[in-house]
Amino acid sequence: MNKPFPVPQGSAAQRIEAELRRAIVALDLPPGTRLSEQEIAGRHGMSRQPVREAMIALARARLVEILPQRGTVVVKISARKMMEARFIREAIETAVVRRACSSFDRQSRQRIDDLLGMQEDAARRDDHTGFQRYDEMFHVTLAEGAGCPLAWDTVQDIKAHMDRVCQLSLPGANAMLPLIAQHKAIVAAIDAQDEAKAEEAMRFHLTEILRALPRIEAEHPELFE
Repeated sequence: MNKPFPVPQGSAAQRIEAELRRAIVALDLPPGTRLSEQEIAGRHGMSRQPVREAMIALARARLVEILPQRGTVVVKISARKMMEARFIREAIETAVVRRACSSFDRQSRQRIDDLLGMQEDAARRDDHTGFQRYDEMFHVTLAEGAGCPLAWDTVQDIKAHMDRVCQLSLPGANAMLPLIAQHKAIVAAIDAQDEAKAEEAMRFHLTEILRALPRIEAEHPELFE
């Protein structure tokens, strides 16, 4: 990494964790990368203690492995962990959209239209980073609009295992635009207050990554366990 990413406010450890998590998900820190507490602390002008705390948090999330006497290493992508994370996410987000069908905040609904437009613009520019940012904001807004923002907090804790695979599955607009169509199908079902269709649309959307997984593993075997 040549320079730190912009990070949110919070404790020093939280800021370092957020920066490293983003870099791991974006594959700027690919599997096998060794992380130096001393180098990271020096780059940020702080002691090693908050960096150590950040590493421990990332190890709990199973994104790095702390090896005694050998340092900390970014773990390889685990298809098993990714599928487990997707299973948990599906259970939560299908429940969210069913709830959204009976009650959805009007301002959040308007925000969804704005996000879909921004996501489509990002796809046409082949802007992977922007596309994924608006994708996440879409799902956040669904949870907030349905009155259950804590649902997304739970998803946020486990989704990094999916996100690294997503990073490899979006080579261009042709891959990104169908995901926007899936988002629109979810929203249309919510607008129609059709719980069954909303759940079906969300389930289909979240299985997209499973359909892409065999190809991605074959193309990038060095990144997977």
